[in-house]
Parts: sequence; structure tokens; C-alpha cells
Amino acid sequence: MFYRIIALDIDGTLTNSQKRISPETKQVLMEYQQNGGRVILASGRPTQGVLPYARTLSLEQYGGYILSYNGGCMIDCEKDRVVFQNKLPLRYIPELCEIIKPYPVGINTYEGDQVIVGQQINRYARLECRINQMKMKFVGNFAEYVNFDITKCLLQGEPEVISELEQVLLERYEGELGIFKSEPFFLEIVPPDIDKAKSIDRLLKMLGIPTEACIACGDGFNDITMLQYAGLGVAMSNASRTVQKAADYVTRSNDNNGIAYVLCRLGNREMPTSVRV
Repeated sequence: MFYRIIALDIDGTLTNSQKRISPETKQVLMEYQQNGGRVILASGRPTQGVLPYARTLSLEQYGGYILSYNGGCMIDCEKDRVVFQNKLPLRYIPELCEIIKPYPVGINTYEGDQVIVGQQINRYARLECRINQMKMKFVGNFAEYVNFDITKCLLQGEPEVISELEQVLLERYEGELGIFKSEPFFLEIVPPDIDKAKSIDRLLKMLGIPTEACIACGDGFNDITMLQYAGLGVAMSNASRTVQKAADYVTRSNDNNGIAYVLCRLGNREMPTSVRV
């Protein structure tokens, strides 16, 4: 079966440990698009952190889409326009800041080419800036500063603290906000009904493509819903056991061209020569 759409997480999936798309993976994805497939980049990253990879894969030429902020923003790369966006109500920000005040965590959102950080700067806040190649701006009063439209907030801290806060916030905001970990040290706070699966479903219906014609690949906790939703859910071998169990198939790791490998297997073709085993 030819899968008409492939939805790809970025970190730990599309990119290797150096945050780069390998030449072999790029080659196979370009061939897939040239044969009529569409690439969807579905990431918890802000839009600015996804755009360089969209350009590398020429999504604007082949009708690809970006689903940034875990699907809170959908961009048609060919037409260079936002076709869907869900905003996080600002009324929640002051209370969130009060709840997290006793915890050793930072909180951030995004403004232009900047990551706006409040409460504290820690190594995970620096990581978020580095991953997305965005500048950091620390603000003393996060709740007061954020008076503009945002799509999500991100809490960063040590995994045990993030797990505790996840339970606290789930109990407080169940049914009101989406609360989930994208990494053990990142806790996403998004509008309700925002996750990768729902966003992909929205896109497929818009394009008139059945779920069975979609393959989704990921490695993180926030990828589980799309792996379960897609016609074929593919986990990377570098994913946790929890993520792998949610998938239909486990491919090679992100450092061993796992995306290229699964597409070659589906197309009954050999991997590019430089990575054959």
C-alpha cells in the first residue's frame, strides 16, 4: 500500500542526535514526495523551530504541512498561510504562575523569534532555545508580560518535579486545558482538544484523505496519540517502551536512519548504499 501522507515528529525521529536530517533520510523523503506523497511535520516546537526542516525538505514545493505547537497551529507550506490555530486563553496564565511558584521550574511561551521565559532560567529552558534556534528573553513578571495571543506554555524542570506538577495541573484543569509531557523534563500546556492525532485528523478530513493512507512516526510521549490514530504507527527504536507499545511497527533509531528505513521497507526497495547493513 502507498501511504499518501507521512506525519513526522522532529526531535528524536526525523533528526539525529545532532538535530540534523541525515542525507540518506532526506534522499528517501524527497523521493517519496516526488512520487506523490506528502510530508507533514508534527512537532511540539513553535513554528519558527519547524520552518528550517520544512525548507530543507521543500514542503512548499510538494504540498506539505507544518503542525506546530503539537498541532495548535497548522500551516499550508505551499500557500504559506495558517489554516488553523487554537489559542491558549490568557486568563489561565496568572493562576498557572501562582500554582508553579513553589516549584523549581521555568515557564515559557513564544513571541516572534524569542522564547519568553519566566520564574527561572534552567538548563532545560536553554535547551528549548537552542533546539529552536531562538533567543531567550527572561521577564520578571511572566503573567503581566504575556498579554498577546499564544498557542501554548511550556514548563521545564527536573523529571521528578515535572511529573508531580503534571498530576497537580491535571487535577486542576481536567477538561479545561491539555496537560502532557513531551519529554520527561518538558510539560506542555495547550488549549483543550489539541494533540497531534486530532490535528492530523483535522488535516486529513480537509484534504479528503482516509486515515488508512497515513503513516505516523515518532518517539515521544506526545506522539502516542498519532501513532495510535494513523493507518500505520511507527515508533523509533530510541523511543521508550511505552511509546513502542503504542505503535504498529518499530523502526531503526533516529541515528540509524529509521525514517528512511521504514519507507524503503514499505516500498520494497533498498536503503541508500551508504547505510546498507
